[in-house]
Amino acid sequence: MDRTTLRRRWLGGVLALAVGAGLGLTGGAGTAVAADVNNARNAGFESGLSNWTCSAGSGAVVSSPVHAGASALRGTPSGQDNAKCSQTVSVKPNSTYRLSAWVQGSYVYLGASGTGTTDVSVWTPGGSGWSQLSTTFTTGSGTTSVTVHTHGWYGQPAYFADDVSVFGPDGGGGDPDPVVPPTPGGLTAGAVTSSSVALSWSGSSGATGYNVYRNGTRIQSVTGTSTTVTGLAASTSYQFQVSATNAAGESAKSAAVTATTSNGGNPGNPSVPKHALTGYWQNFDNGATVQKLRDVSSQYDIIAVSFADSTATAGEIVFNLDPAVGYGSVDEFRSDIAAKKSAGKSVILSVGGERGNVTINSDASATAFADSAYSLMQSYGFSGIDIDLEHGINSTYLTKALRQLSQKAGSSLVLTMAPQTIDMQNTGTEYFRTALAVKDILTVINMQYYNSGSMLGCDQKVYSQGSVDFLTALACIQLEGGLDPSQVGIGVPASTRGAGSGYVDPQIVKNALDCLTRGTNCGSFKPSRTYPTLRGAMTWSTNWDATAGNAWSNAVGPHVHNLP
Repeated sequence: MDRTTLRRRWLGGVLALAVGAGLGLTGGAGTAVAADVNNARNAGFESGLSNWTCSAGSGAVVSSPVHAGASALRGTPSGQDNAKCSQTVSVKPNSTYRLSAWVQGSYVYLGASGTGTTDVSVWTPGGSGWSQLSTTFTTGSGTTSVTVHTHGWYGQPAYFADDVSVFGPDGGGGDPDPVVPPTPGGLTAGAVTSSSVALSWSGSSGATGYNVYRNGTRIQSVTGTSTTVTGLAASTSYQFQVSATNAAGESAKSAAVTATTSNGGNPGNPSVPKHALTGYWQNFDNGATVQKLRDVSSQYDIIAVSFADSTATAGEIVFNLDPAVGYGSVDEFRSDIAAKKSAGKSVILSVGGERGNVTINSDASATAFADSAYSLMQSYGFSGIDIDLEHGINSTYLTKALRQLSQKAGSSLVLTMAPQTIDMQNTGTEYFRTALAVKDILTVINMQYYNSGSMLGCDQKVYSQGSVDFLTALACIQLEGGLDPSQVGIGVPASTRGAGSGYVDPQIVKNALDCLTRGTNCGSFKPSRTYPTLRGAMTWSTNWDATAGNAWSNAVGPHVHNLP
């Protein structure tokens, strides 16, 4: 796996549009000025695409994610189309307006043209959460309408926009002034741990944020419709309420719900589902979205925390929580692990990565690995271990290490591996030999189908990286080489920025899964039989997935979970 910092790339020679400068306020002295309003119509897309026009059919209204209310815009760039959605807004001449919108996704732009002075545009490289873009423009002496727009960027995933505002003098025909949003409904308590409670509620029309109350005291302000309250005492009952807010004020508090934290015992290791989605979570910041474990998409069944660190003792591993990921304490991190496990997810510790290595080449180092790995499982609550050693392994002693760990952890151990393509070309490689030697305790091997170039398939033909044939013909080697289909998964990058090469559209991943499990949607290579119990798919990483608006997990996750 690649933990290097990837610098922002220039796209087609142009990365951003210029933001207009030299904007001034104008107005006549002694002139009565009406109250400013939002002149955009259907600003929150609650009436579908009414009043909006999107290029090449690229726009759609979705119910999730939304910033406020029940709907938001999704724009999907395709080919030479950047998914531009625009609206002509009535304005007054010689007036200044503040243009803003809440956006989410990769490379989102907001702008205004036809202002009669200087057209404006602002942009953001995006992320997994909502952020607000804003700028101002001044209309010319004869300007009575302007065109405001959002758009994405060529070759990038879909973006989302909500709550567009063209705030200024009433040009006629705009949305009414904001009013205090209604009280949120549907507040429910979800997963609980000894120190946390997960909450969710229904969105409130016109809300731009929500306040969370514990026993009558406000403790959080959030923009979404869910949160996890942490720092609670074990075996204690708490009462929670939420309210909705916007520029006009705060709603009344919702009906209260009561939740009781657990007694602090280990929630145990959940069983991995028949078809599972695996994602690697980055314990470092390399330019992808920085997220806490609680923010990882619920589509992921196995979350591999990346990575453990080696010590001066051969085979021994430790885990150092990176301050860059935003945890206030190790206990908060442990609480997130427990919450994910309570939700049925397996959180495991990955060993290795592109830059990391652990040497296990003797009986002593095998024992040191097993002892230290089990200690970390007990300390943090990890459900198991992932082997992602990319600098060579010794199958004899790695097998011994994993056997010893299994004896300590018991039958609930989740054991995964992520070899490179070259490591699984035949059953004689050290990785393949290890996999077969621990087949009875192995959960899944998610081979990395990237950063490798063309490789041989099981039919001894060469297949190009990035094709459905590449995924199916290389998986065939493992499937016919002695592994059970339930121990085979397809590993791909979550976005073009997640690896140096090998990114494929999620549709190709889905086609490969269909080909292997159902015998449909194959390329030129078609396996001699189907493997309906194939485990699923993996991606590097949940952070790069979040950077692209969770487009990968939202597409591949449901497909994996609906395999035969």
